[in-house]
Amino acid sequence: MNYIVLDMEWNQPWPGSPSSKKVLPVQIRGEIIQIGAVRVNEDQQVQDEFQVMIRPKYYRHLNRRVSKLTGIKETRLRDEGVPFPEAIEAFKAWCGDDIVFLTWGFDDIGILRENLQLFDLETDWTQRWYNAQMIFNAQTDGSTSQKALKTAMEIFGIEATRPAHDALGDAYHTALICARMDLKRGAAEYDQAVKSHENGFHGAELPGCIARKVFYDYTDKRAALSAMAGSENECPLCGRKMLGSRWFAQPGHRYMDLATCPEHGKFLIRVRLSEQADGKIRVSRLTYEATSEAAQAYARRAEKAEPEDAPRPRRRRRRRSGSSTGSGEKKA
Repeated sequence: MNYIVLDMEWNQPWPGSPSSKKVLPVQIRGEIIQIGAVRVNEDQQVQDEFQVMIRPKYYRHLNRRVSKLTGIKETRLRDEGVPFPEAIEAFKAWCGDDIVFLTWGFDDIGILRENLQLFDLETDWTQRWYNAQMIFNAQTDGSTSQKALKTAMEIFGIEATRPAHDALGDAYHTALICARMDLKRGAAEYDQAVKSHENGFHGAELPGCIARKVFYDYTDKRAALSAMAGSENECPLCGRKMLGSRWFAQPGHRYMDLATCPEHGKFLIRVRLSEQADGKIRVSRLTYEATSEAAQAYARRAEKAEPEDAPRPRRRRRRRSGSSTGSGEKKA
């Protein structure tokens, strides 16, 4: 039996773009554009690697946030990418039969299955998998927060030698972490680790946090953020309803907003969204003082970031001239 440490990058359409309005055969959270994987054998030795670039079929235009985060450009996908079914055939052949997947987080396997269903491909071979974050927490500090890969590397004293937000780079670093854990014991204790995670609070808090609470069972992201800005947006001191400003997105399904209580003034609201086992949305909510480090981070982000679901500015089309110009000659 081999462990396959898997990481992927996927593209998402810009909100309001034509791609976001496409009706697909299967609802997906993103279309996979890169798969990276590293094999760890039963003796927990890091072995061979796999990587493939995928040319997207449905979300062909690369979201600029995805491109900035991953460093992947559309030209690279056109030049190196292969169709998803071809990539999966090569990946399955490399994996072999007796395998267990390890991921850093809950998203990758779900995204993989959605893409497999989109292309009408089998999903049974993805059934055996564990979120390595849960094993890491259980075998280190016992916390319920989902630690960043960089944080786990620092705890284990692992130096980064590959690029971050690259599928193979992240898979390799995750494999180094997995090789230092007791994976067999982690698998045996996994159900309890997940239960502790589901019952606990997600996300580490920054200095200045004065309240924390978990909410469950929202139908989607929009409903969750609406509730956090509306019915659940209460002052941590007096319980009165607060007025929010606007949400700004952060990495890791996190959002922040500056809310105002009529009596006690401003508070920073920071939430993290995660998917429950039934597909609904769970919200971890932190409330910070207006003078906190987190609130200052909000102010800096608000100066330069775009609000959540902001429409992409339209590009002005150049008018074509009826006559051609000579080489090196500018049009009037």
